[in-house]
Amino acid sequence: MYKGNSDMKRTLYIPDELWAQLEEYLQEHPEQNPSGVVQAALEEKLRPRNGSRLLELAGIVEDAPPDASVNEDYVT
Repeated sequence: MYKGNSDMKRTLYIPDELWAQLEEYLQEHPEQNPSGVVQAALEEKLRPRNGSRLLELAGIVEDAPPDASVNEDYVT
């Protein structure tokens, strides 16, 4: 298991095309900075998903558990 220092600076490789998209985004959102955008993207990507409401809305499963989107008993 990875146990890194949470206050340590990191170096990431970001492809030129993706960095160009980030620069365009920052021009439209000058109140933000690259670090904040990357942090927000990581938080979104890594947050747990609750698929139960989507499955209920679709009428596929009633009373689905919160982990239904990743629970093999509910995913076909």
